[in-house]
Amino acid sequence: MKVFILAGEPSGDKLGGAFMAGLKSLRPDVSFAGIGGPEMMAEGLKSRFDMAELSVMGLAEILPKYRALMARINETVAAVLKMQPDVLITIDSPDFSLRVARKVKAKSEIRTVHYVAPTVWAWRPGRAEKMARYVDQVLALLPFEPPYMEAAGMRCDFVGHPVVADPVATEAEAQAFRAHHELDDAPLLLVLPGSRQSEVARLGPVFQQVVARLQLERPELRVVIPAAAPVVGAVRRLTQNWAPPPIILNPLATDVVDPKAEKRDAFAAADVALAASGTVSLELAASQTPMVIAYDMSWISRQIIGRMVKVDTVTLVNLVSETRAVPEFIGANCRPGPISEAVLRVLDAPKAQRDAMTATMQRLGQGGEAPGLRAAKAVLDGMVELAR
Repeated sequence: MKVFILAGEPSGDKLGGAFMAGLKSLRPDVSFAGIGGPEMMAEGLKSRFDMAELSVMGLAEILPKYRALMARINETVAAVLKMQPDVLITIDSPDFSLRVARKVKAKSEIRTVHYVAPTVWAWRPGRAEKMARYVDQVLALLPFEPPYMEAAGMRCDFVGHPVVADPVATEAEAQAFRAHHELDDAPLLLVLPGSRQSEVARLGPVFQQVVARLQLERPELRVVIPAAAPVVGAVRRLTQNWAPPPIILNPLATDVVDPKAEKRDAFAAADVALAASGTVSLELAASQTPMVIAYDMSWISRQIIGRMVKVDTVTLVNLVSETRAVPEFIGANCRPGPISEAVLRVLDAPKAQRDAMTATMQRLGQGGEAPGLRAAKAVLDGMVELAR
């Protein structure tokens, strides 16, 4: 069995590595070619070029790098057509991967599978119909996504979210984290202002005011900030005058043995989190850490996105659990007063949210087969279905 597989960013590389491991367990005769990062290369992929070339080609960067992107797209399409694999697997990174799938389909009958459904349930529903012209099957991370893809004419399988396969800190590890940082039984607030410079710049001052209000209400409150590597400097500048100073977890620190484990321990030790909107809500849910979500953007973005969004919540815990247990403050609602009040409410009464988080993790596949194995089985079943 021959598989051409490609991913363009670390999250896709993680999905690809798990998928490859699952497929190898089912089809030992499988061989892979394509583009990926360390997780996929650890499973035997020899990447055609450095995946990092694609990781920097986000929406804001496509125009200045258009020629380089198109060159890599055409190179990849030529490689797929030369290989004639049994299936082409494209993982997320739609600016690259869907262009490859479209060009491959235009020149061949190679089966195309896209891993990670576009968020057509939230905005731009027409994307599904366009994809259906050149994508045969979609592997979805969220349980409510298949009907949207199927309505457009594609087979879609819910295979589980990778968060359910990630390790979670134990109670003992959470207590050890508290002891190491001399937190005792103080209420602990986790602050997660985002992983991009622009997010920290926009959300940081709001989050700073929220923390100040909370510490007036709860003087014993302690703050931990697990800083993402690209924004460690920005977080330090933001918090240089905070009193008392927060505990900043620096993943680049040379004296930290396992930064990912330290972050997991902090999640488990926290009583409540204030986080930028994003998939971090699922990481918090996995740790059973109650949360308040906030996000803001430029005025122009507010107007455009506000007219396009089709849902009344952007928090995945709310969407998957079919509740509105997680308070969220988006756009013009991202204000310190209401946010701080919500944090206090959640801190004092977390049960409803913990119930929603438990339901979320169950619906995402916790306790079942690993998502990578489910994805591999779905791809093989799709190929058998085609041959009937």
